[in-house]
Amino acid sequence: MTHGAAATPTSVSPAVARPGAAGQTAVLEARGLRKVNGEGAAQLTVLAGVDLALARGEMVVIVGPSGAGKSTLLHLLAALDTPSSGTVYFDARALEALPSAALADFRNRSVGFIWQRHQLLSDFTAGENAAMPLLLRGMGRTQALEAARLWLDQVGLAERAHQRAGELSGGEQQRVAIARALVTGPSVLLADEPTGDLDERNAVAVFELLQRLHRTHRLTSLLATHNLALARRCDRMLVLEHGVLKSSEANSLGPMGTTEGESS
Repeated sequence: MTHGAAATPTSVSPAVARPGAAGQTAVLEARGLRKVNGEGAAQLTVLAGVDLALARGEMVVIVGPSGAGKSTLLHLLAALDTPSSGTVYFDARALEALPSAALADFRNRSVGFIWQRHQLLSDFTAGENAAMPLLLRGMGRTQALEAARLWLDQVGLAERAHQRAGELSGGEQQRVAIARALVTGPSVLLADEPTGDLDERNAVAVFELLQRLHRTHRLTSLLATHNLALARRCDRMLVLEHGVLKSSEANSLGPMGTTEGESS
């Protein structure tokens, strides 16, 4: 696949996005998800009744302009924010029905989150940053750092484990952020513009790393991006505009969004 001018979605329908293959189980689902900020005349509807279902093993991408609500949707799915109305389900259980301890466990163990801006602690080492979710869980420091080192190895940074995060390049910092998101062994990966702050070469490298980890660890992945060239390489593309999520038929491709004859 070439990475020149980005393709534009050609056929967008208002149909609700559902798991790709009949009979597949939705591991993460949103029903009627609304998010409204402000009150009265200043009220702003960020999400207007979003329905979304992610089938186990899918790699789905959401595209849309800045300010469309992509980050808000990911935050709601990760239980980092609460909707104005509607419900998020994980393995058919409503998150709103979970007690606080179980909800915290969901955030720490079931979902890995990658931020657009890596959100690393610059004075801590790459290993300490990657181990942070385990340390917050209460795991011993030695065990947590060893687990982090193994994940840094998977993202190609084992030799950087003892280097401070602030001394790493932008691409390396984002790879540490990927290791941090996956160190707890989540089944779902949510990534908010994971290549948005990177140059084209690093963006492609990070995206291909995410594809490899998705396959290797049998993740269910949802990415938000404005890079349509990369988005077309996913299993399914959705479009978020004016708070409304729509299905795109522009990438009716094979697994991982590849077609015969394409190259990276």
